[in-house]
Amino acid sequence: MEDIDIPKILQLAPSPAYVVDLGRLRHNLAILDEVQRRSGAKILMALKAFAMWETFPLIARTLKGVCASSPWEAQLGREKFGGEVHSFAAAFKEADVRELLAISDHLVFNSFAQLERFRPLWEQSGVSIGLRVNPEHSEGHTAIYDPCAPKSRLGIPRGEFEGQSLAGVEGLHFHTLCEQLFEPLERTARVFEEKFGPFLAGMKWLNLGGGHHITRAGYDVDALVELVRHFRGRYGVEVYLEPGEAVVIGTGVLVGEVLDVVRNEIDIAILDVSATCHMPDCLEMPYRPVITGGGDPGEKAHTYRIGGPSCLAGDVLGDWSFAQPLKPGDRLCFEDMAHYTMVKTTTFNGIQHPHLCTFEPATGELKVVRSFGYEDFRSRLS
Repeated sequence: MEDIDIPKILQLAPSPAYVVDLGRLRHNLAILDEVQRRSGAKILMALKAFAMWETFPLIARTLKGVCASSPWEAQLGREKFGGEVHSFAAAFKEADVRELLAISDHLVFNSFAQLERFRPLWEQSGVSIGLRVNPEHSEGHTAIYDPCAPKSRLGIPRGEFEGQSLAGVEGLHFHTLCEQLFEPLERTARVFEEKFGPFLAGMKWLNLGGGHHITRAGYDVDALVELVRHFRGRYGVEVYLEPGEAVVIGTGVLVGEVLDVVRNEIDIAILDVSATCHMPDCLEMPYRPVITGGGDPGEKAHTYRIGGPSCLAGDVLGDWSFAQPLKPGDRLCFEDMAHYTMVKTTTFNGIQHPHLCTFEPATGELKVVRSFGYEDFRSRLS
């Protein structure tokens, strides 16, 4: 990975371990800060993508708060991050709403039914209330991650607004993207404005959601700045963005160790990291992560199927080739493993959860922030 000292991390880190490079994190934050300064937008961090709170003091110097998808995430944001807390879920229990109203600045409902059901709770709370809308304009390539896929449960379609009261509603929210550059946002924003622009009159804010890869090479930051300025200027609303991945793209790696090499028609390397336990998006998305020094099958001299230690037959990450043969004790580095990894891990099979670490390139220090033991596994059960 660019600008990350992977040989040093492989030398210092325990295995398995997630390691977040603080220098690369500062690089991303500088880009997001530029967007805020030039556009006037407020950028929040989506805890659903990254919630390693050891890094929150650094991130909070730049970003204005967090967006949460549950009372627990909201409480974590309030306790460990500070700033604004914006909360949304597809549906709430009454207990959720009571809890969230006590710790949130914005609370966004996914239906008019829930807006009205809980009106007696929120109307006198002082919390700013919003509605999530569905522009019904799909830019997603993978249906499981596309909030605008047909029959989606996320967001209120324009047709549902007919005959409904917006009394007390102060903002609209749409979230339609996943790991995308600016152009899909531009097209979606155009459709959103055609359908929902008239409702922005008199409202206080507009939330453009997440999925924006603002810190990825090739993102059109200038165009994003102009889009935010357009909505702020035309409608007089505060504009929020809530990326998760953009905060930590390219900052994290997952260090693993070869435990054994077996052969069954092909050479298979079994590691102490697991797709199902530690990298579930590799199976859900699915996608093939980058391994430092690894190539496509057959590209280099020695090709291996890489799998995890669990009993799941499909606990396989894919096939890679390497210049040298793999042997027990060798370290491998899976790149770009900060977002949607730590937040999705399980202790299936009682497999060792990776250590959580930070790396400070300015000093060369690798800090083990947390390690996990049997008690952590046991505490999830009863």
